[in-house]
Amino acid sequence: MEFELTREQQIVQDMVRDFARREIAPHAEKWDQEAIFPKDVFKKMGELGLLGLPFPEQYGGSGADTITYAIAVEEIGRACGGTGLSYAAAVSLGASPLYYFGTEEQKQEFLVPLAKGEALGAFGLTEPNAGSDAKGTRTTAVLDGDEYVLNGEKCWITNAGYAKCVIVTAVTGESENGKKQISAFIVPTGTKGFEIRCNYDKMGVRASNTCELVLKDVRVPKSHLLGDPSKGFKQFLFTLDGGRISIAALALGIAQAAFDKALAYAKERKQFGQTISSFQAIQFKLADMAMEIELARNMVLKAAWLKDQKKPFSKEAAFAKLFASETATKVCNQALQIHGGYGYMREYGIERMLRDAKLMEIGEGTSEIQRLVIARHLGCL
Repeated sequence: MEFELTREQQIVQDMVRDFARREIAPHAEKWDQEAIFPKDVFKKMGELGLLGLPFPEQYGGSGADTITYAIAVEEIGRACGGTGLSYAAAVSLGASPLYYFGTEEQKQEFLVPLAKGEALGAFGLTEPNAGSDAKGTRTTAVLDGDEYVLNGEKCWITNAGYAKCVIVTAVTGESENGKKQISAFIVPTGTKGFEIRCNYDKMGVRASNTCELVLKDVRVPKSHLLGDPSKGFKQFLFTLDGGRISIAALALGIAQAAFDKALAYAKERKQFGQTISSFQAIQFKLADMAMEIELARNMVLKAAWLKDQKKPFSKEAAFAKLFASETATKVCNQALQIHGGYGYMREYGIERMLRDAKLMEIGEGTSEIQRLVIARHLGCL
């Protein structure tokens, strides 16, 4: 078993870490306070090839593997959770379904601009009444001649306000067993009847763009149907499995940033005539934080490796997402505790990380859903 990154992976890690420290970290607090989506930073990430990192060069990508992509997500998330979320969503949710399920024509028209960083993509799955219960989707797509007519609403959709297109899931009929047949459609954001509202006032990840979608008699050509119409549900489950690796990597980055600050602070802060890092209570906190971060990182990299090897990775993605997200919340909370009253203040950045980390336990499948996924793989259900 090889536990070291390849030379190529290390080069990307160093490059992204340097970029994030220069272009993202100094502005993270301002973006959070003012809920600013950093368009210019995403343009620069596109120029560096980061938005097409895991896609082949023939589609405008960089031809890297999932491990390299997970490393990039971690480093960006380490600098800013909100920016990391939008980056992860642009690649894992906005572009990946086009790569895995799109026709060659769809890839050339929609994937290439996303991979080159010329535009962003988004994935419209969640609805007001269909969150964890994705089978409760109410958005419909009815075939009318050579076009599908879509009606419905989506909520909490990342990047939609800056996207060129959104992949929207909709009910297209019933399968043979009487269950809803859910299909996916590529919907350009300028399409008539497609309204995007970005009015959410969020607790955390405030640098990430989050929107509500309203589709009223939105017409798209049949050629915009993505993949097999009868396998839309399985397609987005595969998409979410891949997305969970990226959310786990993002949680890992946030946790690492909080730990770094806590360790540095503990070595500087003096109480009772000595640094607080000399107190066993603080040492134990830091030891537990470091251990859980490393365990989370190993799980993220294993899930990514399995995906790269084209082996089943759904259970491991759930392991990674569940453990890394809960670790992030725990580590950020302990980092704040180590900082004491200073950690409660905005200027130290810890409270922002804690707010950002909490979403990792909710988005891309809640912690409860991850436990259900794992239980099913264990044969419990």
